[in-house]
Amino acid sequence: MAKILSLFIMVTSLLVFSPTLCLSSKTNYYGYLYPQFYDWSCPNAKEIVKSVVAKAVTREARMAASLLRLHFHDCFVKGCDVSLLLDSNGPIISEKLSNTNRNSARGFEVIDEIKSALEMECPQTVSCADILALAARDSTVLAGGPSWEVPLGRRDSRDASISGSNNNIPAPNNTFDTILTKFKLKGLDLVDLVTLSGSHTIGNARCTSFKQRLYNQSGNNLPDYTLDQSYATELRTMCPKFGGDQNLFFLDYVTPTKFDNNYYKNLLASRGLLNSDQILVTKNQATLELVKLYAENNEIFFDQFAKSMVKMGNISPLTGYKGEIRKNCRYMN
Repeated sequence: MAKILSLFIMVTSLLVFSPTLCLSSKTNYYGYLYPQFYDWSCPNAKEIVKSVVAKAVTREARMAASLLRLHFHDCFVKGCDVSLLLDSNGPIISEKLSNTNRNSARGFEVIDEIKSALEMECPQTVSCADILALAARDSTVLAGGPSWEVPLGRRDSRDASISGSNNNIPAPNNTFDTILTKFKLKGLDLVDLVTLSGSHTIGNARCTSFKQRLYNQSGNNLPDYTLDQSYATELRTMCPKFGGDQNLFFLDYVTPTKFDNNYYKNLLASRGLLNSDQILVTKNQATLELVKLYAENNEIFFDQFAKSMVKMGNISPLTGYKGEIRKNCRYMN
């Protein structure tokens, strides 16, 4: 316990928390997000989102990770404005076609179902951006993770950025410095990086996302020395050197559908699936200490994950008269 408390003191000295975002006003002309935003205009909004997400996750446990990932991949491009949800149409080239999303981003039909239900309840009132933020929270809770109040009042973008999707989102093969830079450019810090990476406690990754670790990590036709070799042998059975690129693997092979701290325990055992996971313990002492802390104390991980998700959800939201409230999340009005 003394070790945990000592580590916790170190971590809290690094933390930079976003300010409280709860306000009493029911308008949003000044750019604030707050959990009570729809209390008068659509009081059942949160329950409708929760109900549809619960049904989707019951049908397929993997959907919790998919919806959470959509929120990440949206916020890291132009901010949390659901540019990711737009289909290609006219001048719009969908971010769904980017290298980071093509053949992997999923869950769009669940967002469509939520939007349809909300349009029946409160026409053109609840933004797709807020739907996605709520769905990410509800997915986390349904998988056994922490809850948090979601600040609301975002509006939806009228454009997309496939170049931003290709360049801004941290990729499995990025270096540690590149990933940290991408976080910092969005106002997130090292603590947020380690904490939000913990979302990989649920979900899957394709063989193509980590194949180089098994066969040619450093361009020398050798496997990654930081990967446990017995684990690498297991992975090679379904991720061959040639072919199998779309085969799916659990990001956390211990409790793949449960949101917990086993992800961090796997990293300490050199069993992180993606290179972007394992470098948290091999490339930086501060991130290693945070990994150790979260591996030892699930409560501290959960508490910080909730804080970091609120912080991420506040990246450059459209508010006031900016953007629009889409009738259909796939298209501009």
